[in-house]
Amino acid sequence: MAQQAVEKVGVEKHNLARTGRMALYGGAVFGPAATTWFKFLQQKINLQNKNLTIAARVLTDQTVFASTNLFCFLSSMAIMEGTSPKDKLESAYWPALQKNWMLWPAVQAVNFKLVPLEHRVFVVNIVSLGWNCYLSYINSKGN
Repeated sequence: MAQQAVEKVGVEKHNLARTGRMALYGGAVFGPAATTWFKFLQQKINLQNKNLTIAARVLTDQTVFASTNLFCFLSSMAIMEGTSPKDKLESAYWPALQKNWMLWPAVQAVNFKLVPLEHRVFVVNIVSLGWNCYLSYINSKGN
């Protein structure tokens, strides 16, 4: 999506390896990790006040999971591309994490408040269609 909708590279110049790396990360790393993470948050973060529980889950999600996932994403993309993870992290990590915090806390607050556990990864996947375009774009900027 990023290559066609955002960068408009055209079908002839579409980078299938880049698409494959994104699909591999999403299917093999993010999907299983997010499913396990949401179960963990549901089981371990339960306060007496429902709104405080949601706030604590969002805070934990954004400080632990989001930052770690972004680190893993950028590092693994660099490794799969044969480039330096250190250079990729230095150039892209902080700007991407700041953008993450502009979007995901609100998404996760609604997700944790209104969406049953078994559908939370689905909601994240819908929002991730746009978010992953951004990640793919920032990841490819240095290449």
